Amino acid sequence: HEAHLITRYVGLTRAHPQLDKLGGEYWSKRRKAAERSALDYAAEMLRLQAERETHEAPVFSVDSPWLRQFEGTFPYKETRDQLAAIRDTATDLASGKPMDRLICGDVGFGKTEVALRAAFQAVMSNAQVAIIAPTTVLCQQHFNTFRERMAGYPVTVEMLSGFRKPAEQAVIRE
Repeated sequence: HEAHLITRYVGLTRAHPQLDKLGGEYWSKRRKAAERSALDYAAEMLRLQAERETHEAPVFSVDSPWLRQFEGTFPYKETRDQLAAIRDTATDLASGKPMDRLICGDVGFGKTEVALRAAFQAVMSNAQVAIIAPTTVLCQQHFNTFRERMAGYPVTVEMLSGFRKPAEQAVIRE
C-alpha cells in the first residue's frame, strides 16, 4: 500500500553500499552487530538516567504573580496539547530533578511559547537560561520574540550568533 515511499538510496559518499543476501552469513553478522550496538546504546542511556536520578537540580517556582501576568501576555489561545506541555515542563522545573524534555510539533503550534514560559519560570527563580537554535535566522527570530515578551520584566535577553560582530559577542560573553 505504501510502495510509493520507496526511494533510491543516496549515501553520503560516492561509494556504493555493500549489499548482502537476506538470511546470508554477512547479513546475519551485520544484523547481530546492529542489535548489540542498539542494546549497548540502550544500556548506556539507562545508566545515564539512573545517574541523573541521583542528582539534584534547582527548584523553580511554579507560581508567582509575574508568571501569571507573563502568561496573560500570550496573544493567542493555547491548544490543549500546548497547555499540557507547559504544565508538564513547569512541573519538571519545580521537581528538583534534572530535566530532559523534548517538545515536538509542527511550525506555528506554540513550541516557542512553551520555551518562553519555562525560561521565564527559571529566570524568575534567579537562574540563567540559554536557548539554542539550529539556524542563525531562527536564533534572530527567537531573540526578537524573547526580548519583546520579556520587555516589561527585569530580564536581560541577549543573543550570540553570526549576526553579531565579534566585539559584541565578547561583551555578551562577559
